[in-house]
Amino acid sequence: MPRTINLHLVSDSTGETLNSMSRATLARFEDPHVIQHRWFLVRSRFQLEQVLEGIQAEPGPVCFTLADKSLRHSLEEFCTRLGVTSLSVLDQTLDLLQREIGEAAKEKRAAQHVLDADYFRRIDAMHYVLAHDDGQGTAGIAEADACLVGVSRSSKTPTCFYLANRGIKAANVPIVPGAPLPVELNNPPCPVIGLTIEVNALLEIRRHRLKLIGTGGVRQDATDYVDPEAVKAEILAARRLCTARGWPVIDVTRRSIEETAATVLQLMEAWHARTAPPGTPHGANQGPPAR
Repeated sequence: MPRTINLHLVSDSTGETLNSMSRATLARFEDPHVIQHRWFLVRSRFQLEQVLEGIQAEPGPVCFTLADKSLRHSLEEFCTRLGVTSLSVLDQTLDLLQREIGEAAKEKRAAQHVLDADYFRRIDAMHYVLAHDDGQGTAGIAEADACLVGVSRSSKTPTCFYLANRGIKAANVPIVPGAPLPVELNNPPCPVIGLTIEVNALLEIRRHRLKLIGTGGVRQDATDYVDPEAVKAEILAARRLCTARGWPVIDVTRRSIEETAATVLQLMEAWHARTAPPGTPHGANQGPPAR
């Protein structure tokens, strides 16, 4: 049985980088026994002293992102004296980029959170998703970077919000039995991507939703919304529609929102590569960069 360890994550910013790193790496282990201690917004000597006390009380490896050389040196020196391993998680990437770019990186704390054009693009994308969720404001599809379509409860909305956090304006349109799609999708100005899901998984999600919102006295098994045969037909019809229109489809049944969004970004890039004017350099005209 693996032993339990304390993992200290120390950052002078929000800790987003360290959180992502720890999630990605710990997921590679079968059953990790890791107690994570998060020390974020560490920007002063006093704050660092609190961190050092915490590490001494519960020793374990330390992963950090500290731009301040003085704080960084103190942390590394303390870890060496205590006999615990410390690692600056960005060092190798920074060294590589400095060599390739030919320029030294600035000691800029929390540089990824400055109020620059990228920040405002993400905010703009978030506003767009709110205004164009679940078939709202279909005329605005002309401004979209991507449009997701699919049956109800196929994770269109959470995927759109995740994409918005990457600066992508994503509209989503439900495929409802018997209801026509917006005319804006007859000649879409952006990639249209279908989301599908297995019948049993969708039934479970919809039944849970009915329990949460109530059914208004309607028996669950008496509605097409949760009728297995009706749901199966609904999913099949949606897939046929996407196939007929040449829209790629992602099966979200066993995918996380992050995985679905990553596939959407790949499909967006492929769409731009196909539709770019002849002679356009690869990578050009592909919408806002994913961040």
